[in-house]
Amino acid sequence: QQVTCEQSGKNLSNIPTNLFQNVTKLSLKNNKITLKDSDKKILQSFINLTELYLNENMIAVLYNNSFYNLTKLVILDISNNHINTVHKAAFAGLHQLSVLNLSYNMITQLDSDIFSSLKSLTVLNLQYNFLKSFHIKSSFKLIKIVLAGNPWTCSCDLLDLQIWLTTSSVTMENENSTTCTPPNNKEKFSIKTAAIQSADCKIGQASLENTETSTSAIKLRSSALLTTLTPDNITGNNGTNAELPLLGKSWTFLAGVLGFVLSTTLLILAAIKCPTWCRYLISYSHRRLEENDSEMFEQEFSADMSSFPTVSGTNDEDPIVIFEKIHAFVPGEDGFIEDKYIDSYETEES
Repeated sequence: QQVTCEQSGKNLSNIPTNLFQNVTKLSLKNNKITLKDSDKKILQSFINLTELYLNENMIAVLYNNSFYNLTKLVILDISNNHINTVHKAAFAGLHQLSVLNLSYNMITQLDSDIFSSLKSLTVLNLQYNFLKSFHIKSSFKLIKIVLAGNPWTCSCDLLDLQIWLTTSSVTMENENSTTCTPPNNKEKFSIKTAAIQSADCKIGQASLENTETSTSAIKLRSSALLTTLTPDNITGNNGTNAELPLLGKSWTFLAGVLGFVLSTTLLILAAIKCPTWCRYLISYSHRRLEENDSEMFEQEFSADMSSFPTVSGTNDEDPIVIFEKIHAFVPGEDGFIEDKYIDSYETEES
């Protein structure tokens, strides 16, 4: 028994909760539904649902298990939305799904693994999206597919789809208008007959695989080297010191060169600095005062004595006493430096 529920064009932002649980055909098109988590929970309660129409809504992302528990669903229409991302398990649980309409969305990338759980799928509509390539497996079975209106690129990324279209029994709707454009070219070719050289693609794929293999080999060598240099391998598993690999002759030669350079540098520095150090050691020398210097000292001393008044009633030694009291010697004030090497007889004469 078919139970139809029509909820189209009612400006709904969420799926109503007051719907019959035994509904088999549910139309929610031309609303503002975004298919949030609350909407997915409500959909899971419609276990008898066979047809679901969510076209002309505001769905942007199809998350994993978006239609989980709808095991009897046969037709799913999500066209004319804003879908740009389809997660890998978005259609998980739809074992009876036969018709899937994803047209007029913004999908840029799809993989055939997304539809791997849809064992009963026969019709797939992907027209008017933003698909440039579609990697599809040869085991993917369909009766009809619609691919027109996408900016397909005639390159190696389209080779899998081209081979699948020509070898399988699938019917491509609007075949004449389903075209691809080569890179750096505006000319359009049929997606089934475009000249894509499989040999060139295989050569490119082989070179890519070789590059990946060489990269993995380098990583393996690096990891093996690190493993050999671990403390466990150096000391041995039983705690004893294991023999390290001997260093090559190049290391010995390098060590000798470094030692020679360092020793030569030290010798050069010593040869340059030794004369300077010797001059510093012998630079201090002593010499006697010259006679001219002593006479000059006597003249200055007599001039100073003449400037002091004489005191009557004293002997010749009194002025000397007065001079010693007035001109008490203060180091560093008269500019003369005491030299201990002046002979005592010269002092007595002065």
